[in-house]
Amino acid sequence: MAWFKREKKGIITSTKEKKEAPDGLWNKCPQCKKPLHYAEQVENKYVCHYCSYHLRIGSKEYFSVLFDDDQFTELYPNMRSGDPLNFKDTKKYTQRLEESYAKTGLNDAIRSAYGQMNGHDIVIACMDFNFIGGSMGSVVGEKISRSIDYCLEHKVPFLLISKSGGARMMEAAFSLMQMAKTSAKLALLSKAKIPYISLLTDPTTGGVTASYAMLGDINIAEPEALIGFAGPRVIKETIKKDLPKGFQTSEFVLEHGFLDFITDRREMKEKLSSFLAMMKG
Repeated sequence: MAWFKREKKGIITSTKEKKEAPDGLWNKCPQCKKPLHYAEQVENKYVCHYCSYHLRIGSKEYFSVLFDDDQFTELYPNMRSGDPLNFKDTKKYTQRLEESYAKTGLNDAIRSAYGQMNGHDIVIACMDFNFIGGSMGSVVGEKISRSIDYCLEHKVPFLLISKSGGARMMEAAFSLMQMAKTSAKLALLSKAKIPYISLLTDPTTGGVTASYAMLGDINIAEPEALIGFAGPRVIKETIKKDLPKGFQTSEFVLEHGFLDFITDRREMKEKLSSFLAMMKG
């Protein structure tokens, strides 16, 4: 019954011989739904080349975009959160942390590193949303504080990339205290006249927005990023009114005076370098 099978040599392919595409080689743009090849994403700084949608990326990708030749020295890489409150929800906090370590390969929701950006010495701290929603716990606050101390000691500028759902509820007051601690440290940076650049990405919300994310010498954002304190749904239910179109997007926040400018990720390195050169001059 040749109708039901191919008999020519070289045409029959067994299931064992078929090769699957590697995970992550292709994905779909969340906005225009068109397929994106991974190599093209890297080349285009993780921006969709069809609609210019800025894909959500983490510290690894931001470091590769901003540091010269992806060369940097990571600062304080081994810090991990404790469980001072013995917090229990659907599962213990320690169990949630262990799952996040295994899933992300990270030790917490932020990484900090020292390197050069177009020849300018700089410290970059970048939050990772994949680690418990980029939530701000004691390790996040401590890493930011120690990074600022490093900048003060070595007289280098500081860039902080925020991507967070806000304070980490499992650490309660320990988490909320990081708002005051990081703000006080940034005041020391300002007093020393060392530049601090705050980059807000999608999403930047909660206690992060209410503290260090809005305290930059310049506050910049990527296009169409969600920026706010409470989420749009919570605000709408609270005030019982419809919200304006584009509410809490970076464009809306810029229009109302909370940002200095919005920059495309593909142009970010050059713009930041120009600002640092101007500050040095």
